[in-house]
Amino acid sequence: MQATIEKPNILFLCTVNRMRSATAERVYANDERFHVDSAGTDPSANVQVEEHQLEWADVVVVMEPMHRRKLKQMFPDLFPSLRIVCLHIPDDYGFMEPALVEVLHERFERAWEAEIMPSRY
Repeated sequence: MQATIEKPNILFLCTVNRMRSATAERVYANDERFHVDSAGTDPSANVQVEEHQLEWADVVVVMEPMHRRKLKQMFPDLFPSLRIVCLHIPDDYGFMEPALVEVLHERFERAWEAEIMPSRY
């Protein structure tokens, strides 16, 4: 009997949850490999990241290194237990802009294959 592999929970995170993380959530919303959500680190974010989202996430995918630092400031007790992957995507794009979709797909898929999936299974 083959074991069932649980789908991981992926939280995409940027600053205001309007462009990069919101686009990533939309792009991967129907992907059968995982469950997705998105949030932002700034108080003005469409959805500001909350502790329950970080506890839900198997992997937090940040767009820039500053988002990792912000998480450490916001959630110092929870931070050491977080699995964080950075895509290094600057805030240079609009929501669902084709260039953003392309770079998200390229960098997330590379991270999925090289960092996320191998460590998960």
